[in-house]
Amino acid sequence: MTNTVELTKDNFDDVVSSNDFVLIDFWAEWCGPCRQFAPVYEEAAGRHSDLVFAKVDTEAQPELAGAFDIRSIPTLMIVRENVAVFAQPGALPAAALEDVIGQARELDMAEVHKSVAEQQAGQGQDGGSPEQPPA
Repeated sequence: MTNTVELTKDNFDDVVSSNDFVLIDFWAEWCGPCRQFAPVYEEAAGRHSDLVFAKVDTEAQPELAGAFDIRSIPTLMIVRENVAVFAQPGALPAAALEDVIGQARELDMAEVHKSVAEQQAGQGQDGGSPEQPPA
């Protein structure tokens, strides 16, 4: 049984906006590294039942892949409180995935939101969903 949610253009905004911590695996069936990463991702989902683990099939959902400028798969993205706080292509080993999850859990989201607001004010943006963190 899978612990992950399949994201589509129809449910993406709802899932991301109604959960404070969402991990998203952008993948495709034909992608060897994606298939290698899948069991690592599923195991992490089992260990972190308080978080939402989601997957985007880039073949079935090209609009989502395009919206997030996904150029290489697998790509792992973490969205906290509607802010993309992590995005990295490549299949992470289990220990690295755990480390990334731990770092994302420890983020001071008040500071992140403040930085995003300052960056957007400086660029004159009216914001998007999810927001991009400062570089």
